[in-house]
Amino acid sequence: MESELKEFASKDQILEPIADPQDNGSGKDELPLLKSDSNSDSPTFSTEDILELEKKYAAYVRKDVYGTMGRGELPITEKFLLGFALITLVPFRLFFGIVILVLYYLICRFCTLFSVPNRDDDQEDYAHMVGWRRAVIVKCGRFLARVMLFNLGFYWISESYSNLPEVEKLESENECTVQFEESERPGAIISNHISYLDILYHTYAFFPSFVAKRSVAQLPLVGLISKCLGCVYVQRESKSSEHKGVSGVVTKRVLEAHQNRDAPMMMIFPEGTTTNGDFLLPFKTGAFLAKAPVLPVILRYPYQRFSPAWDSISGARHVILLLCQFVNYIEVIWLPIYYPSEQEKEDPKLYANNVRKLMASEILTVNVRCKPVFDLILACSSSKKGAYHRIASWVIWYSQILGWPRSESIMLH
Repeated sequence: MESELKEFASKDQILEPIADPQDNGSGKDELPLLKSDSNSDSPTFSTEDILELEKKYAAYVRKDVYGTMGRGELPITEKFLLGFALITLVPFRLFFGIVILVLYYLICRFCTLFSVPNRDDDQEDYAHMVGWRRAVIVKCGRFLARVMLFNLGFYWISESYSNLPEVEKLESENECTVQFEESERPGAIISNHISYLDILYHTYAFFPSFVAKRSVAQLPLVGLISKCLGCVYVQRESKSSEHKGVSGVVTKRVLEAHQNRDAPMMMIFPEGTTTNGDFLLPFKTGAFLAKAPVLPVILRYPYQRFSPAWDSISGARHVILLLCQFVNYIEVIWLPIYYPSEQEKEDPKLYANNVRKLMASEILTVNVRCKPVFDLILACSSSKKGAYHRIASWVIWYSQILGWPRSESIMLH
């Protein structure tokens, strides 16, 4: 556990709240962003209290039943459910997950037979293919990605499209334009990053190209699939000159996707790492150097028992606990295509920051929209007599069935 805590030390970030436009200075309904703090000292974890650690690194703290790093003390009922799922549900899901993965690998292998991969800019992929082979890879990939999500318990996907009531204010402040148009195609999809499950959803929805570690290309089964997706590979331990080369490849791909409708769009997580979903880390500028419009997409994973967020929990533990949960939920908010202003085109940092603020304001709007309902339930539950208490108890029970976020439903007790 100490080694996992030390990983937090490399994420030198502090909280910076964003005020709710509808809030009159109360500061209660604020969505925190995170910004870099180059002056912060590395803490010593041998004597630091765990609560102080969680407060400082709030973007990586788990709030579900399983507690810090998924190692919290579980109630007896939870232990029973976990043991039952390990015996019945996990083997079933593991088997079908492997079948789906192998099946898609065989499809990709068949479609790439006698085809030479594109080896441009020290990259290797099959995204340049056209015709029936490319159509089979894309259609089967999208379908099987949805089947895999279903196998993992995501039986329903809630998708909504936001008209962003705050856009007019942002336009006046930043001189940006946000709109739905068919005339121009976005070059990149910008999304918050919560879990590896994000990749499955975006593959199902868009079948885009991702930025991945170079070692992914060497993995069995997954390596060929990533090449068919057209992933851009990066060596994280490489020199800065190599990073500049990869940045150039990403910029080139974004421009190509913007200008050519047959080219796959780039899927970029500008935060660069996963969080618990309650915060947005500072955006890196790689996706915005091409000066092309982008499509912001927000993902949320409501939960009651286990949070699908991959924040401070180990990969193996996360996969096992995810497989043990019978139902998982995902909510997707599609924002309008963001067209940068001339000022933003010349300043990628400004462009990235404005898109980040736009996404944060939408997340805040969703949270504020839900809060009055919980305030009403809280008021009802404070009365221990009559119909109000019965209504509150019923809604609490129903919220648990629906899988409303535990961070919100915990307010009801």
